[in-house]
Order: sequence, then structure tokens, then C-alpha cells
Amino acid sequence: MIIDFHTHAFPDKIAAKTVDFLKEKSNTVPRTDGTVQNLSEKASAAGIDLSVVLPVVTNPLSTDKINSFAAEINQKTKDTGVFSFGGVHPDTQDLKAALKRVKDSGLKGVKIHPPYQQVKLNDIRYKRIFGLAEEYGLIVISHGGYDIGVKGDFSSPAMAREICREIKPSRFVMAHTGGWQYWDDVKTYLCGENLYFDTAFSVGNFYYRDGFDENLKQPVLGKEEFLEIIRAHGTDKVLFGTDSPWADQKDQIAFMKSLPLKESEKENILGGNAAKLLGI
Repeated sequence: MIIDFHTHAFPDKIAAKTVDFLKEKSNTVPRTDGTVQNLSEKASAAGIDLSVVLPVVTNPLSTDKINSFAAEINQKTKDTGVFSFGGVHPDTQDLKAALKRVKDSGLKGVKIHPPYQQVKLNDIRYKRIFGLAEEYGLIVISHGGYDIGVKGDFSSPAMAREICREIKPSRFVMAHTGGWQYWDDVKTYLCGENLYFDTAFSVGNFYYRDGFDENLKQPVLGKEEFLEIIRAHGTDKVLFGTDSPWADQKDQIAFMKSLPLKESEKENILGGNAAKLLGI
């Protein structure tokens, strides 16, 4: 089983507008049109069994609306192969009730995004989210490191380690191999801690708009440094993720399969670890 633990899709009526907005912020070219249906088609063609959608709540007043859409996605998972997490904002009113609704809706976890939500990961409001999520048995996945479209230091590996050691969550995922563009800090602060990394937007090929300045393109991890990080952390705590539509799922699978790892380790990264975490 192959599980893409980090994808994005939006309601049909706003998908094109949202993807265009994000394309302008990141200077990258999307590989889907942002709809659930197109993600389903592209994932199936790539041989992916399950794509996990991670919604981002940028306005706390939108929490319930976004989570309702996530629950609608999950009503069709058997047909589409697309499964959504919920989302929550650190300023969402009555966090306890909001996270209970996530749990009661059958959503397996929530996405938080410190750069887009403009709150540092080690803020007390996020710590409360982690504590409540642990109480309800929910996974929390956070954006890790810098964001290609947002300035500021909101989600560093050092902040993530503070969460690990203070809150001790058992279902914490730090996206982008622990911290996008914080690779040395990932090695220093996070490798070996009790959390998962996903591999989204960290390795392989990404597609920038034509004419974009070569000097401004963000470097990804090379094979050797990526292997150094996941071996130091433990391949049993690494989840395959693409950040679709911002990467090609088929290309990303090929990259993972090309790594000089044991077949059992590749299988775990590509889906086994995620299946266990999701309770599949």
C-alpha cells in the first residue's frame, strides 16, 4: 500500500482561485487543478492507494466549515482514495469542543500551519491543541520549517522539540522532513525524538514558473543528506508525502524507490508507517 500523507485539495468552487493564489506566492507550477477529483485521478495513475488531504484554517471562524468539507471528502474515500484530516486554528473558539467535533466526525487528525496562522509553534495555544488532541487520540501534523510563500520563523525544529519534551504527544508529525530549509537543526534537535517526519516538498523535482530566477529557486535535500536524516531519525518514523499539487506524485514515488534502503524500509516509508499511524 502506498499512502501520500501530505496533499492538498479544495472545494470545487474555490479550487482554481486558491491554486492560482498559491501559485503566485510560491512561483511554482501545480500538478493538479486543486480539486479532489483531479487529485484522485492523478494519485490513481501514480499507483497511490490513499491520499491524505491537509486543510489549513487561516481564519478561526472557518474552522467548522473546513472540517465539514473534510468530512464530506471522507464519505467518498472508498471511491476516490482521498481521505481528509481536519484543521484547527490556535484562535478557534472553544478548542476543546472543536477538537471533539473533529473526533466525532471520524477525522483522524488536524493540520496546523504556524506560518499561515502567524503563531509560533511553541505558543501556549498550540500546546493546548496538542494536549487536547492527545486526549482525543488525534494526530497533529504541523508545517515544519520555513514556508516558501511566508516570511518569518514560526515552526523551527527547536520549537518542535519543545513540544515533544513538554507535551509528549504520541501522534505528532512534523512536515517537510522535520523542517524545510532547517536541515542542520533537524539533525540537532529532532532526529531521534518521538515524532514522525513527512517527506513533502523536501526531495526530488519541483516545478517553478517559466523565467523564474534560477538563483531564487529553493534547494531540496540531496539523496545523501536525506538518507542521513531519515537513518538518524529512524525509517519507522518517516511518512511519504508529496505536497501535491506542488509536486508530481509519480516522480516522488520513483525517488523513494531509488533510495539505497532495504525493501522493507521503503515499504514502511511509502505506506506501512502511515497505515499503522492511521489505524488502517
